[in-house]
Amino acid sequence: MKVQPGFTLIEMLIVMAILSILAAVAYPSYASHIVRTKRTEGQIALIEAMQQQERYHMQHNSYIAFSSSSEDAQAQGFRWWSGVSAAASFYELDARACPDRDIADCVQLRARPGTEKVDSRFRDPQCGALTIDSLGVQAAQGSGRCWE
Repeated sequence: MKVQPGFTLIEMLIVMAILSILAAVAYPSYASHIVRTKRTEGQIALIEAMQQQERYHMQHNSYIAFSSSSEDAQAQGFRWWSGVSAAASFYELDARACPDRDIADCVQLRARPGTEKVDSRFRDPQCGALTIDSLGVQAAQGSGRCWE
């Protein structure tokens, strides 16, 4: 009797089980890495916007509020998205006066993940919105270690 080369059903099921276990272990780590990478994009955008705010403050002795709907010509000079374009971004940026402070003295920049004006599918459940202010305080809406 001639033996046919190939795999048995049991061997195929064992391979499928091993691959399923590996995928179940690897995917959460991969997804977490992707979120951290996108969060870094938001942090970099905040730092760049804060540098632009400091240059503005040096020239005008005040900070300026801005958002995606700003109508002021000078406020429109600030980028309100985090990536190369609004459609390809994961965070929407805005600037406002620090709580209980005047905009001339302190500005707080905020990066909100996944709004309707950027990639609305993106979520960052660990950190949520990221903030940085002109006093150097970095914070996040969530409770994770978000600025590392």
